[in-house]
Amino acid sequence: MIKRDALLKPLPLVSIAILSIPIFVGYLWVFMRTFTTRMYGMSPVGELTLRNWTFIVTDPLLWHLTLNTFVLAMGLTVGIVLVSCSAAYPLSRMSFPGRKGFLALTLVLHAFPSVVLLIAIFVVLNYLSRVPLIGRGLPLIGGVGYNTLGGVILVSIAFLLPLGVWLMKGFFDNISWDLERAALIDGCSRFRTWRQILVPQIRPGIAALGIFAFMHGWSSFIIPYTFMVDQQTAVISTYLNLLASGEQLMDYGVVSAVALFQLVPILAFYVFTQKYLLTIFGGGMKGGT
Repeated sequence: MIKRDALLKPLPLVSIAILSIPIFVGYLWVFMRTFTTRMYGMSPVGELTLRNWTFIVTDPLLWHLTLNTFVLAMGLTVGIVLVSCSAAYPLSRMSFPGRKGFLALTLVLHAFPSVVLLIAIFVVLNYLSRVPLIGRGLPLIGGVGYNTLGGVILVSIAFLLPLGVWLMKGFFDNISWDLERAALIDGCSRFRTWRQILVPQIRPGIAALGIFAFMHGWSSFIIPYTFMVDQQTAVISTYLNLLASGEQLMDYGVVSAVALFQLVPILAFYVFTQKYLLTIFGGGMKGGT
């Protein structure tokens, strides 16, 4: 029995390793292609070159798009963390009419694919574009209407909000009621109790949700592609799609280099923050209704 258990113990890891081989090979091909003129299967053809990476120096537009991508990712991160923490607290700690119905509705909204709502979202953003002061002309984000970073950030927050609310609710559910009752008895208001007592207790959950939101915003494509049509408001993912679908013959070396350029920051970000990201599954799914 002991020998059988010893043989079966590494089986999950071996299975994961085998299933990950195609993914690893794909990333390896992309990496190798960025430094070669041609590839034949997995074998480089020709000499090694840095020509595919010259866009870092010669293409200032890419750095502008990188800034746009960073603003989108940070805006989504800050917005989803603030709104999710604010909404999850009353849903977790208070009882009011319609609470369970609202929680059920958030799950239904999360189940909707984003492509189903694209036309409706366009109508709303187009209307917001005509609102004075906030529709257009805001610094950095351009506004909250159509073809603006702010509009895409709002839409991205709306789509990610149901998941964020449920995750934060799970973390609030795991906090002992005794801690909150003690603060209220000592004279703390509900807001002060939330801000100074409960929020510090769920910092791992906030970090996990923030990391997940940043990664989602950095790599998002369908929403920016649909609602930002100018080069000045585009992001790296839409620029990459332009390189891969242009009328001219596609340069696989440049496309691979730009893809790796987009991947490396988020991969490094994940490597250093994965222990916080995994707390989503350790604390964010235990809450009930």
